[in-house]
Amino acid sequence: MIDTGAGPAVMLLHGFPHTPRLWDRVVPGLAQTHRVIAPDLVAGGSALELADRLEGLLDSLGIERTAMVGIDAGVPAAVGFALKCPDRIDRLAVMEAVLPGVAGAEAFVERGLPWWFGFHQVPGFAEKVLTGHEREYVEWFLRAGTAEGAGVGLELTDHFASAYTGTTALAGAFEHYRAMPRTARELARLLTAKSLKTPVLVIGAQPVGPALAASTRSCG
Repeated sequence: MIDTGAGPAVMLLHGFPHTPRLWDRVVPGLAQTHRVIAPDLVAGGSALELADRLEGLLDSLGIERTAMVGIDAGVPAAVGFALKCPDRIDRLAVMEAVLPGVAGAEAFVERGLPWWFGFHQVPGFAEKVLTGHEREYVEWFLRAGTAEGAGVGLELTDHFASAYTGTTALAGAFEHYRAMPRTARELARLLTAKSLKTPVLVIGAQPVGPALAASTRSCG
């Protein structure tokens, strides 16, 4: 976990296959004016399971309110937290994700979800297949998700791969995907009684950006 700087709190939530070091280039500038917290979310869970974890972390750090930034698998956790604890969040920024159970992503889903969603969701399977090949797998995502396949450099790639090495680590990570049905039920239930009151910034490119924007509008 990263906890540095002083001032109003901002919490940064990484996705897969990242660790808090995803924010290495962001933290120094933010820490000049904010207390920056970047928790470890390598082990996943549903939106509310992760929101509860984040609420407990804030309590342990003595932080009453925070801004929150989520990318990829960190987005459902951020939205779940904003819906569950609206009095503890000042503003929200979300990037590059879909929100299970929330209207707006239909056009994205109709094209078919990316292949790894199904692969990761099969209980016990992906981690068995990938054990021993974690670095190659992690590097594929890092290259596929960066401009011109540039990746993030050798040192950071090694760090990310290390965090996802071993059957237990992989199984924990894939819980982000295996929890999606639970997340869908949780968010749908919350949205029957609540809506997002927090100012929201949505960032994303094709094809997932418009879907995330539409889903967050559905939460308002």
